[in-house]
Amino acid sequence: MNREAVEDFFYHEAALLDAWDLDGWMDLLCDDARYLVPPNDVPDGNPDTTLFIIADDMDRIRGRVKRLKSRDAHAEFPPSRTRRLITNVRILEQGDAELTVTANFSVHRFRRGGKGGEYVGHYVYKLRIEGDGFRIAERRAVLDAEELGGLGAVSFIL
Repeated sequence: MNREAVEDFFYHEAALLDAWDLDGWMDLLCDDARYLVPPNDVPDGNPDTTLFIIADDMDRIRGRVKRLKSRDAHAEFPPSRTRRLITNVRILEQGDAELTVTANFSVHRFRRGGKGGEYVGHYVYKLRIEGDGFRIAERRAVLDAEELGGLGAVSFIL
């Protein structure tokens, strides 16, 4: 697998998330996937021993998606409008069945009433190779912000 194939996969994932096609996004995940947003002071931390902003296994991801699709998700009803920019994609490790890949991101979030923000950082993915494509085994979104209070709640998927 080459970087161009990984970039195409990331662009597809970003388009699904920007369109709030959360079911389509979930189809990209492995059955044992993890979605992680570590704390700023321990970006390489272990979610089993460190308090993470988000540390979701597949059950929690399903619950998160169900809530985000519900009218009862007041923080995201109506849903935020987002635009994701993905850059500097690099394959760090490549095995026969899995890749470790990093990419920079900027997620622009727009909310009713002028509320929103820009979330900047980098992703670290563990991608499993399946056929001629990928599925996400782990997605770690490491935020660059020194202080998250001004950005508001991370109530959507980064």
